[in-house]
Amino acid sequence: MIKIAIDAGHGLNTPGKRAPSGEREWMFNNKVALAVISRLHTFQNVQLLRLDDPTGTVDVELKTRTNRANAWRADVLISIHHNAYLGVWGPHGGIETYTLPGASQQSRDLAAVVQPLVVKAMGLCDRGNKTLNLHMLRESKMPAILIEGGFMDSTTDIVALLNEQKLKKQGEAIATGLAVYLNLKPKVDVSTAVIYKYGDTGPAIGTLQKNFNRLGYKLVVDQSFGPLVLAVVKDFQKHNGLAVDGYIGPLTQAKIKEKLELQKV
Repeated sequence: MIKIAIDAGHGLNTPGKRAPSGEREWMFNNKVALAVISRLHTFQNVQLLRLDDPTGTVDVELKTRTNRANAWRADVLISIHHNAYLGVWGPHGGIETYTLPGASQQSRDLAAVVQPLVVKAMGLCDRGNKTLNLHMLRESKMPAILIEGGFMDSTTDIVALLNEQKLKKQGEAIATGLAVYLNLKPKVDVSTAVIYKYGDTGPAIGTLQKNFNRLGYKLVVDQSFGPLVLAVVKDFQKHNGLAVDGYIGPLTQAKIKEKLELQKV
């Protein structure tokens, strides 16, 4: 079982943590955190622990947060924030992901996976991976990153931050990065699964051919599971840690879906 601790930093009424127009940082953090949680629930063998107050009314002490994560023995910790420069509107902006100075390779690897996905999801400037001596990173005993998903006092970033779909995509991007880093497996309902095999024909095979082409393969979309499709299926299975059996069963279908979702982020 993989344990993931999620922290939507600060509280709703924490002084200073707001945009010049009055929006509270916690409002942005919370929407991203909820999207992370929703997406992570689609993967197998995952347990989640939220470290902040999910109502936002209490600004839980940072020591309490890291103590809870450590006692729970989380495998990773994600702290979600949104930045500010001087608290007045300006042209600055962008996404950055922090690890502790001298952090473990695992923390650095996780940051390297998550940062570009969040940048793509938000469509904002890439400020890169950085280090800083922050409590949530210093006092956690597991790989930990802190994400600043845009500047609340940026005239460019605030447009994205006020877009709920963008915040949802940011959360899904973080979850996707965690899934890649932790090698999470999507949940599959094998009782209702359809298995496609060599010789099958029809629109469903055409859709599968199109999906493989979106992943970089070059198949003729003829709605026929022939020798070329079989070769592609086996190649895809080989390079994605699946049983190389040539059947497009529930696990292969789930992996195709996961790869396509990753492209969207």
